[in-house]
Amino acid sequence: MSKKIFQGKKVTVMGLGLHGGGVGVAKFFCEQGAEVLVTDLKTEEKLEDSINKLKGLKIKYTLGKHQEADFISADLIIKNPDVPSTSPYLEIAKKNNVPVETDVSLFFKLSGAFIIGVTGTKGKSTTSSLIYHIIKTKYKNTFLAGNIGVSPLELLSEVKKGDKVVLELSSFELEDLTQSPNIAVITNILPDHLNRYGTMEEYIKSKKIIFEYQTKKDHLILNEDDDILRRFAEERSKISIVRQFSLNNKPKDINLDNLKLLGEHNLQNILAAIEVAKILKIPEKTIEKALKTFKGVPSRQEFIREVRGVKYFNDTTATMPDATITAIRVFLENFPNSRLILICGGQNKGLKYEKLAEIIRERVDEVIMLPGTASDKIKENLKNYTRVHEVSLMQEAVKKAKEFSEKGDVVILSPAAASFNLFKNEFDRGDQFVKAVKNLK
Repeated sequence: MSKKIFQGKKVTVMGLGLHGGGVGVAKFFCEQGAEVLVTDLKTEEKLEDSINKLKGLKIKYTLGKHQEADFISADLIIKNPDVPSTSPYLEIAKKNNVPVETDVSLFFKLSGAFIIGVTGTKGKSTTSSLIYHIIKTKYKNTFLAGNIGVSPLELLSEVKKGDKVVLELSSFELEDLTQSPNIAVITNILPDHLNRYGTMEEYIKSKKIIFEYQTKKDHLILNEDDDILRRFAEERSKISIVRQFSLNNKPKDINLDNLKLLGEHNLQNILAAIEVAKILKIPEKTIEKALKTFKGVPSRQEFIREVRGVKYFNDTTATMPDATITAIRVFLENFPNSRLILICGGQNKGLKYEKLAEIIRERVDEVIMLPGTASDKIKENLKNYTRVHEVSLMQEAVKKAKEFSEKGDVVILSPAAASFNLFKNEFDRGDQFVKAVKNLK
């Protein structure tokens, strides 16, 4: 998109955030020649990193609060997906006939791209990145954006009609869509974000938006091993072209041995990516070669280093108990003779921790616990389990893990909880873990 269709328009960016998406949005509208105002409930101090990335750009800021005037005088509101649709300021905008979009919804309307959208409770980033890794071998003009920290609006100047764009889409990003991807992928659905949605039914409904506007020429790829997604397949079979993948039905024409991704959950991610590649007519040998060169995504069961015979892994994006349960199982399967030391804890998102506590009792040797409401729940379910060691900082957690570990052990940061009580976000949590591990001697 070369035309400056927002030249001179007043644009309010609601929620700069810390992940990079809001920065990309602000940059895009500045380049378009719009009058940009950024408003965020976080203070200037908390947003320092994001604001520094926008230095030199003509932007007005309202920080630490929102002001009604910013939602009345604007020509367009771009809301951060984290902002709930029930915000009174969005109501003010609507009452004054000010259109509200997200960067994703606007990209759908403006890009003309062939969009491959990936959602799911777990596996979104790995599956999106793997799909991108595979299909760019055939389609050079392929792009990756969305929930991975890249605003798709940053791509608009490069994307031509028909170019392939892989979008990782969270449930929050799906809420505002009125269009669906040409290929929609759902990896799985497990309890998450119940602090936002209230019930599992509402959370499931948010995920269904990814295919709600598909037509008979569009593809929907679903995990047949997931009970909820099997129901989706029955619902959509007469509307979309539904394809399912399953651990019980692996492709016979592609060798899946000796890949770098560990665990059954990653095998499901791989099978989803293969389905997309086949729709796009990528040869089996090309797919196989790409799978063997894919190293995975940072912060997801990522090996950091080995210190005195102890291996350290960063799984900071495990922000729910099911993700940590999966991590424990994967590491026990791949390191069956190792003791497992788990760093976990943080804030609860309205989730339950009984199953996690059960597997910790049975399979984890030592637990280093960061503070938070989720930590309180885990401890409540771990009565009489004596190997919990409470800490207040990540540096302290890594130091404590080193004290309890011996040669051959595995230490994993897999929190099973949100990070906002101690860290800027889960990536900041992971960065602090990595830094502390790299400082070990």
